[in-house]
Parts: sequence; C-alpha cells; structure tokens
Amino acid sequence: MKGAKSKTETRSSKLSVTKKPAKGAGRGKAAAKDPNKPKRPASAFFVFMEDFRETFKKENPKNKSVATVGKAAGDKWKSLSDSEKAPYVAKAEKRKVEYEKNIKAYNKKLEEGPKEDEESDKSVSEVNDEDDAEDGSEEDDD
Repeated sequence: MKGAKSKTETRSSKLSVTKKPAKGAGRGKAAAKDPNKPKRPASAFFVFMEDFRETFKKENPKNKSVATVGKAAGDKWKSLSDSEKAPYVAKAEKRKVEYEKNIKAYNKKLEEGPKEDEESDKSVSEVNDEDDAEDGSEEDDD
C-alpha cells in the first residue's frame, strides 16, 4: 500500500481533530491570582522537609541536586514512626488552623467589596480617553 497512511498517522490525525485541551491548558485565560490571598499551609511532610533540608545540606555540602534531597527526605519520612512524626504533624495542624483563620478574614474582606478609595476600576488612560471623547477631538468622527 504505497499511497495509504500508516496506522500511526491515521490515529494522530483523528486525535488532533477530536482532542480536547488538557485541564491546565487554558491557564493564560484564567483570572490572575490575588497576591493578598493567604497561601495554603504546608503538610506535615513539608514541615519535616524544612528541617531535613538543613541537616542534609550540612552532611552533604557538595550536593546540588534537589531530587537527591527529596528522595532522601522521602525515605527518611517513611522510616519515621508515628511518634517521631508527631511534632511535624502538630506544626502542620497549627499552620492549618492559622491558615483557616486568615482565609476566613480574607473571604470576609472580599465579600465586603472594594473600599470607597477604590471606587473606579478604570485606569488613568481610560479616564483620559473619556475626557478626549467629551472634548469632541475623537478621530472616528469622519
């Protein structure tokens, strides 16, 4: 079959027609994240990682690989007993409670709406454009 398409070419052409974008593909269109929104708290493992990174760097000063540190931390975390993990779990819970308090305050602030100082969402250039239109100096008046 000289003129026929191979199975892989046929599949890829069919897929390209019916293929849906991935979940995270439309991120450019999403609303910008609010820099004032509180960050989510670290899990117990990440609280452990904070301490572990410091000790690992002291023991292995020449290591530059993030993957090596992560793998060593994961192995160490798995080998810890529940009683050894307890202080990290407690710190994580404390951070979670603090986060929940902050996020409630943040959401309450959002519900109240913009302050009186922030009456207009228009930029200075938009305001100036309106002033120009009122003066009759707009170029679209042909």
